[in-house]
Amino acid sequence: MNKKMVVFTLGKLLKVEAVLLLLPCIVGLIYREKAALSYAVVAAFVFIIGTLISWKKPKNRNIYAKEGFFIVGVSWTLLSLFGGLPFMIAGEIPSLTDAFFETVSGFTTTGSSILTTLSNISHASLFWRSFTHWVGGMGILVFTVAFIPIASGRTMHILKAEMPGPIIGKLVSKVSVTARILYVIYTVLTLIQIVLLVLGGMPVFDSFLNSFATAGTGGFSMSDAGIAGYNSAYIDGVITTFMILFGINFNLIYFFLIGKIAPVLKSEELRGYLGIIAASAILITINISSQFPSYLKAFRYAVFQVASIITTTGFTTTNYDKWPMFSQVILLLLMFVGACAGSTGGGIKVSRIQMLVKHALQELKKVVHSRSVTSMEYEGETIAPKTIGNIHAYLVLYLLVFVVSLLILSLENINFQTTFSAVATCINNVGPGFKAVGPTGNFGFLSNLSKWTLSFAMLAGRLEMFPILLLFSKSFWKS
Repeated sequence: MNKKMVVFTLGKLLKVEAVLLLLPCIVGLIYREKAALSYAVVAAFVFIIGTLISWKKPKNRNIYAKEGFFIVGVSWTLLSLFGGLPFMIAGEIPSLTDAFFETVSGFTTTGSSILTTLSNISHASLFWRSFTHWVGGMGILVFTVAFIPIASGRTMHILKAEMPGPIIGKLVSKVSVTARILYVIYTVLTLIQIVLLVLGGMPVFDSFLNSFATAGTGGFSMSDAGIAGYNSAYIDGVITTFMILFGINFNLIYFFLIGKIAPVLKSEELRGYLGIIAASAILITINISSQFPSYLKAFRYAVFQVASIITTTGFTTTNYDKWPMFSQVILLLLMFVGACAGSTGGGIKVSRIQMLVKHALQELKKVVHSRSVTSMEYEGETIAPKTIGNIHAYLVLYLLVFVVSLLILSLENINFQTTFSAVATCINNVGPGFKAVGPTGNFGFLSNLSKWTLSFAMLAGRLEMFPILLLFSKSFWKS
């Protein structure tokens, strides 16, 4: 392993976080809050550490697969640890465990919270909570690769380790340019949503924070009432539209913007993603129609919640814990499905599920026609056996983390719906679960052991297992 390059890159990333921490500091100064000082102190501290360990450029600046996985796994943990310090210094989240949980939930775009009320939280900290969603949605390493020169080559390994999905490709020949294009699209879409929310009567500060959370498919709210507090069909519609949009593969959005419509229309994943949303919204609308004065209003709440869960955003406009069990089961299944590969959403991903179904059907045919030789195609290309093997490995590790986390949380001795959904919502980076951790609950009542376990599950889920779990592998540390 190129250890000098790893340390150098981690130093660069810490300096990036230090600069980002100045933004909530500025917000705190605008609102004349003492919390501004907390962010300034931590920003200076993190910048000094980052400068010290990245002072000298290594001669060998190549990053290979091992370095890429290590940098991603360690950096996300460090960024979450340092990112939680302002909460502790300001006294808003005094516990290290709770501060780490809240920050991990922010960066991984999960949106699960230990806070019982937001009325005592400063504007600076509210901004930082939602802004971590925006940074983590596309990935802080993707941002760094896009705008700050780090390695002399092979930075694609960083993008592969950080960006969600079974297949990651470049839009153009240079990885840094690809990352830059993605971030420009991401930023422009966020700004458009901010403008639309302001036009709908939402306060400017709220519009920024809710757009950050939507873009990163995170779901941290501005107030205890959440999106429901605005009580606006227009705002619900805007956020629903953008949640669905940010759940689409950004490669397809890029192709659409440059006029290449054919790849967009032919995308199997996009059709599957939109089809699941449409079918789920219709089924839930019919199922919950008796609880609303009209089908139109039932559809408004159904499609919002479906979009929120499948994209793993986690916003809520109603207490879906009171919906019929059929609707709750659909929402629970959507947590596992997740959004598209190459989006800011979490979950297993639509593409993985589609490829696994195709592979299962192919194997079923081989039982009858054992001598037949067939190849499997997806998105117009032949899928290599290695890709299917990687998906199987991912699912095994996913189940391993899920089961171990579930067993640890079962020590809390609370009801099954709370225990199961708490793990499901964290590993899939959704946010709210059911019952005690549902739309009207939070994670603050859990023990420190459970919170550290769920923090690990959030990181493993966001980074899709490999970068985090490889850190615990003996073979990974061997030269």
